[in-house]
Amino acid sequence: MDPILVTGAAGFIGSNLVRALNASGVSSVIAVDNLTRADKFANLVGCEIADYLDKREFLERLAAGDFDGAVDAVLHQGACSDTMETDGRYMMDNNYRYSVQLLDFCADEEIPFLYASSAAVYGAGRAFRETPDCEAPINVYGYSKYLFDQVVRRRLADAPAQVAGLRYFNVYGPHEAHKGRMASVAWHFFNQYRAEGRVKLFAGSGGYADGEQRRDFVSVEDVVRVNLHFLQRPHLSGIFNVGSGRAQSFNEMAESVINACRRRAGEPPLGRAELLARGALEYIPFPPALVGKYQNFTEADLTALREAGYEEAFLPVQDGVDRYVAALLERERGG
Repeated sequence: MDPILVTGAAGFIGSNLVRALNASGVSSVIAVDNLTRADKFANLVGCEIADYLDKREFLERLAAGDFDGAVDAVLHQGACSDTMETDGRYMMDNNYRYSVQLLDFCADEEIPFLYASSAAVYGAGRAFRETPDCEAPINVYGYSKYLFDQVVRRRLADAPAQVAGLRYFNVYGPHEAHKGRMASVAWHFFNQYRAEGRVKLFAGSGGYADGEQRRDFVSVEDVVRVNLHFLQRPHLSGIFNVGSGRAQSFNEMAESVINACRRRAGEPPLGRAELLARGALEYIPFPPALVGKYQNFTEADLTALREAGYEEAFLPVQDGVDRYVAALLERERGG
């Protein structure tokens, strides 16, 4: 068996995928990433990989034909995920052109290509189906993902092997700390609460009350399971939403984080009114820089995913966050 190649392997979803591959018995993994930010290396500690390549070296060797006939599948997670990035040239080169090169390689090699798309393609819309009429990105990150999805759609009918685009909604879970500002709100809320005893939420926007903006928050555990579902079924191609199918408010996310921390400190859970009264929840002004660039609501339509045979239930925020907080506290203790 030839190796499976994972791009963005030291990143959040990529490193969780490498762990899942290892757990499923796959130890022959080629990890590709850019460690300009060296702290990401920690995500690969404990993973079994056959080789690590810097993205630049990888692309040079890819062009030279070094991987021809030497890879079983590509799981493409490498991208700039900063929705506030303003360098459009960098974004398009990193997210769009890189993806096209890998798509071409996999087509030539006739091997499966699974790649990370994003719910950012839907922009501020209210319908979240994998159809062009629902897509209207509001930032260059979303556009870079949108444009590549269009390439995939044009090629699907004649693709010689599996091509599956997975549109991730708001993913949270272990191994995301290196993302800093772009880490999930679950991570930010945990760190705020541990440092200050409170969580800060945006005041109302887009017709939603304070903290009531809603997102489809999905655990990285579920994201990994969906990837493996497609990897194990190479006859399945297309573009598929990967979310819980359930929009939950930022208030619910904050309450879940706080009460998960309280439970593990031996303290009883508190309702929203009590959390507000104690100052554990605080609303801050909505940032002017996000006006017109913010998704106040997302909720994955899972029809296509279910039709592709994925039957597993997704973790609701309360359960997924509880497990995530347990992992974060264990990491604090050096476990």
